[in-house]
This record gives sequence, C-alpha cells and structure tokens, in this order.
Amino acid sequence: MPFELGIPQRIFGRARDAEGRPLYDVVTCSVRPPGPVDTDADFAVLVENGPETLATADTLVVPTSYELGPVYDEGVLTPELAAALAHVRPGTRLVSICTGVYVLAAAGYLDGRPATTHWASAEHFQRLFPQIRVDADVLFIDDGDVLTSAGVAAGIDLCLHLVRRDHGTAVANDVARRTVVPPHRDGGQAQYVHRPVPEPQVATTSAARAWALGRLNEPIQLRDMAEQESMSVRTFTRRFREEAGISPGQWLTRQRVERARHLLESSDLSVDQVARDAGFGTAQSMRQHLQAALGVTPTTYRRTFRAGAGGRDGGGVGTGPVGNAG
Repeated sequence: MPFELGIPQRIFGRARDAEGRPLYDVVTCSVRPPGPVDTDADFAVLVENGPETLATADTLVVPTSYELGPVYDEGVLTPELAAALAHVRPGTRLVSICTGVYVLAAAGYLDGRPATTHWASAEHFQRLFPQIRVDADVLFIDDGDVLTSAGVAAGIDLCLHLVRRDHGTAVANDVARRTVVPPHRDGGQAQYVHRPVPEPQVATTSAARAWALGRLNEPIQLRDMAEQESMSVRTFTRRFREEAGISPGQWLTRQRVERARHLLESSDLSVDQVARDAGFGTAQSMRQHLQAALGVTPTTYRRTFRAGAGGRDGGGVGTGPVGNAG
C-alpha cells in the first residue's frame, strides 16, 4: 500500500541534525529479489534491494500489505517471509505499521507483549494471537525494542515518536512541520472509530484545551476547564474523552511532559524552574512523571538531548514492506 510504504522515508528521511545532515539512512527492500512490486494502486514500484538488506538494518519497519495470505488467515509466515526475516540481526528494533503487525506476531516477536493494529482488525488479530495483549484504543505502543502502530496514518505518529525518542523533540517537531502534521496527536484510535468528526452543532472541548495550554504553569482544576465550555464537570469529562480519547487529567499531564521536554532541551533553566514552568510544581513531581512517561530522569533527558542534538548517529532504518507490497 503506497501510503504506508512511504511513511518511513517521509519521516525518517527528513530528520536532520543542526548542520542539516541526515540522521537516518532509509533503505526499502522486498522479500523477493529486486524488481517491480505490485501495489493496490494503479502503479507498481521498483524496489532495488532484496531481503539480504535486512541484515544491515538497525530498525526494521514492516508496513501493511493487501496480500498477507496465510499470515492474516492462519497466523503463520510464508516461506519467503520466514527466509527474509532470518536476515534480521539480534537486537534490531522492530516496528510495524497498521496490519504489518501480523508479520511480527507470526514471527513470534510479540508473544507475551502488548501491541496494537488498525481498529477494524483488532478483534481478529486478538483471536488469531491470544498470547498478545492487544490494545485497540491507542495510536501506537512503544514496548522498547518492539513498537506497533494503529491503522494507516498512525504510522506517522509512531515514526515521529521514534525520531523524538532518538533525537529529541526539536528534531521531531521540525520533521512534523515540514510534513505539515501535528508533532503529537492526543488520544487514540477510539476517537476515529465511531465519530471521526464531532457533529457540527455539538459543543466541543477545543476551547478548554486551548485555554489550558496557555496556562500550563498554573494549577488547573477540572471544573475550570468545564467552565470554559459552560458544561457540567460530568458532561465535560465525557465529551472530552469522546473527542481526545483520554481523560482531561491524562491530557494535562501529557501536555506538561511535552512542555518540560521542550524546556529541558532548549533552555538553561534549572530543573526546579522547568518543573514550575511546566506546571508540575516541584522537581520531584516532574521527575516522577518523566520517569513514568519516558523512563528517564529530567537530568538524564537533558544530558542526552542537549548533547545529542548536534548530530548523534541515529543508525539506519530499513523499511521492509511485506507480501506483494514488498
């Protein structure tokens, strides 16, 4: 599927250091020898690299395919997919976009781990792979060395997340601006399943979110946000979750974490001042939230990304489309 196939090149291929040097080497390969590959569009793509290229990848991205065959129907790899994945080195970071997760699951990479996929395939995926903990509500799941995204455009969210994880918020934000997408989307797939766009005459919670973003450094109560929309707390909480996919409290914490990351990367403010400006109040509170969200302390995060923003080697990213799409 050309859209998903193009996401890794678009996102990783646009990541640059402060001197404008590429931070990733993106290579696309097929499970078959080099040559034309059919797509679900009215054109084919010419792939110049075969499966042996996977042996060079530090990160393997598996997009979705319209022709997964026994991988989708029975949860088993085709012989050519099994042969291709045999080239993957131990320690390679594994990533799937949309139903590309079926390939990782069939290969056994996800046993006992959390994963997501397109909401329309989530129930089928769970039945086929009961040993995997499926979460159909999120846009992506980062489980360390294995990451999975929800459907289609959620692959953009996941790839931007990887750029952010590898090289910091400033680089990821620059890629997002060049791609004309938000650097971080709130909520998960749940907001797209039943009602992609709020009904025109139904009040939304966007004004409350804009109001809160302008005063993250201040104490913000749920009732304060509800008042911005002239709603009861109960109605506001329900409407907010319908639109954002998460609770107002979770959303506020996420915004404050992002504010703290930006300040730690781009300013010389003390950790105490960053905590106050981001709305955490104390350094200890911020430390707990960053540890929970990022797995590192504020000091470690600043040391990593203030030092690494100038051109840390991000390694290579091999993108391996599956089935007839790769």
